[in-house]
Amino acid sequence: MKLRFIWIGKTRNINWRSLQEDYLRRLEHFAKCEVVEIRDSKPPDKEIEGKRILEILNPNSFVIALDPAGTQVTSVKLSEMIGDWQSRSIRELCFIIGGADGISAEVRNRADYMLSLSFLTFTHEMARVILLEQIYRGYSILKGFPYQK
Repeated sequence: MKLRFIWIGKTRNINWRSLQEDYLRRLEHFAKCEVVEIRDSKPPDKEIEGKRILEILNPNSFVIALDPAGTQVTSVKLSEMIGDWQSRSIRELCFIIGGADGISAEVRNRADYMLSLSFLTFTHEMARVILLEQIYRGYSILKGFPYQK
């Protein structure tokens, strides 16, 4: 399975970028990973950014959009979901993190699953790292690695 991460803007903070790269390297043991950073609009406009996201989505991707209104799950539940997606022979999981104003209605409608990381608000750079860490944790749980303990 391939993991594709699409988000708006670059990870500019060197510390967050370092953590992001670390988790992407770890995830490569489980799946091929690709990050697509879409140019953010000035001023922020989720409709413009949404169109940019939809233009590069693979039509057969299983799309998981991060949104505050999405479903919150435990790490164990996320690992079960990843296992289920693998067993269904889904070739590509595509995780989307929108820009400052969130994701457009069109992206929401295209999403196969809406995921919320927390009731709390995070910076976009922090949310990227949390998402990557939780996916890595999910794979570790699936494989029985000691990381999750």
